[in-house]
Amino acid sequence: MRRQLILLRHAKSSWADAGIDDHERPLNARGRQSAAAVGRWLNTRGYLPELVLSSDSARTRETWVLVGQQLQTQPRVQFLQELYLANPHTLLAALQNAPGDPSCVLMLAHNPGIAEAALQLAATLPEHAEFSRYPTGATAIFDVNLDAWLSLAWRTADLQDFVVPREL
Repeated sequence: MRRQLILLRHAKSSWADAGIDDHERPLNARGRQSAAAVGRWLNTRGYLPELVLSSDSARTRETWVLVGQQLQTQPRVQFLQELYLANPHTLLAALQNAPGDPSCVLMLAHNPGIAEAALQLAATLPEHAEFSRYPTGATAIFDVNLDAWLSLAWRTADLQDFVVPREL
């Protein structure tokens, strides 16, 4: 069965308050604009998740709200503490344990884990100059042929699309 995986790094966060805990940092103005633009891009291209697995940080929550407002459908959303600054193996495990049987999952997390997961999932690497860096708001769309998410493994995902907010 063909399934779709969307890997999204949170939008640009604010460093205006140096005293705020990293987990609680909000988006800055550019980040809010970028998140909405990514949401419009996903909606226009028909990349509509049924399930969102997201870090529980303030910046990922805010990114999701702004992305989700642009979508014509509203998926189930799980904010998971274990995805905050998670390594790629933790991200893969969360995907493998995706609840239900969604045909499209969006994972929203942080670097370096999300970039490393994208690099390790891709069957072939794209020529896009920003893919390996995975800047804020970067979004990759993968197709995977799986009977169940539990079967997801490294180097098995076909990259279908990739965008960074400044291209939108």
